[in-house]
Amino acid sequence: MNKLPALIGSLLVSVATAAVAQTTCPTQNNTIPPGANTTDPSAPFFIDTTGLDLSTQPPTRDPFNPNYPPATQLPDGQVPSTATDGNFIIGATHTVAPETIAQPQVAKGTITTFTLTSTNSLLFNPGEVRDEPCLDAVIYGATHVPGDNSNLIELASHPGTWTRAVDVYIPAGFHGESELPFIVMGDGGAGSFETTLFTTLDNLIAQHRLPPMAVISIANGGQDAQGSERGREYDTVSGAYAEWVETEVLPFVEARLKVRLTSNPDGRAAMGFSSSAAAAFSMAWFHPELYHRVLGYSPTMVNQQWPHDPSLPGGAWNFHSPWAGGPIPNFTMNGLIPDSPRKPIRFWFETGDQDLFYPALGLPDGMHDWTMANENMAKVLAAKGYQYQFIFSHNAHHVDGPTELQTLPEALQWLWRGYPAQAVD
Repeated sequence: MNKLPALIGSLLVSVATAAVAQTTCPTQNNTIPPGANTTDPSAPFFIDTTGLDLSTQPPTRDPFNPNYPPATQLPDGQVPSTATDGNFIIGATHTVAPETIAQPQVAKGTITTFTLTSTNSLLFNPGEVRDEPCLDAVIYGATHVPGDNSNLIELASHPGTWTRAVDVYIPAGFHGESELPFIVMGDGGAGSFETTLFTTLDNLIAQHRLPPMAVISIANGGQDAQGSERGREYDTVSGAYAEWVETEVLPFVEARLKVRLTSNPDGRAAMGFSSSAAAAFSMAWFHPELYHRVLGYSPTMVNQQWPHDPSLPGGAWNFHSPWAGGPIPNFTMNGLIPDSPRKPIRFWFETGDQDLFYPALGLPDGMHDWTMANENMAKVLAAKGYQYQFIFSHNAHHVDGPTELQTLPEALQWLWRGYPAQAVD
């Protein structure tokens, strides 16, 4: 459901490979689901269509929607300053930032690849596997529990195994004993983006615009959304993924590469795309003693958690907004962020004007509009006084590649603003 085009190969299970080309496979909906409530905001599961151009799929959003927080529109081709916070509108032209292009005179960091398997994991063993004839067919064809539009009926999942790569970037010239700041990136190994990130770091570190830092780029556990290992790890609103990284991945990397990764949460960042961007925010939210900095493209701050959790019935939607369904006994929540003291989190995030919109027909729950979810995030972060920079990108789809190539250098510099530079030894 959270499609990153470059990740499709890593999301397929072997049983689905030969069936992907079948024309009978259901596909994303990305328009108003049949029978959805679009007329009565006081009734359960209301879907707000204000400011939507429904002639496109997904719908094209108007950034000046009165339900969105105010934003500064920048001249076409410009990105916000690294010194500014708040909400910004960019596009529709997305010029590739020169810092994302490899320069022959710039020293390159080293990249080492390791393989992890569920058989050696304590927290995510066994894994979760969903049987399906083709990619996400079970999700797109599923329905919901009668009377609860938010609770997907998904019956094809069972325990299984996963194998994934972990790519570790160490900055050029680093061979000493000092602690390294680092980024943990979800959905690692994702086509060319991982290379783009490493190249951008090479250039910005060489220009002394970023401190030398490592990247631990972790591939997802496979498949996507409800009933998958990827969904289990990324869409579950808890600290479990951060705990797995802390107890199983980082010690493995330190032991194998003989490096010391900083324990200072101000020197640690979490980064992701779509559901892994939501997971990156969860890492910092549930473990601010471990992470203070978060970067996300098209974060899945929607109702994607599975199995359905009655204590948090809106999944990641409940980070920013109330439950969209009917009354639940003994449950009241404005949102985790509105209802909690401010935490020491810096958050850079982005959404596209054609980001995902109700991709599964069976979930007309009022909590599956990616752009609205991220606009709501910006609204509640501002109200609580968080340091954040939010980008609404014109001419941009879900996890939009041109937007990434335009904004990544600025996003990284904004993210690490205030962190002291350190010499490579």
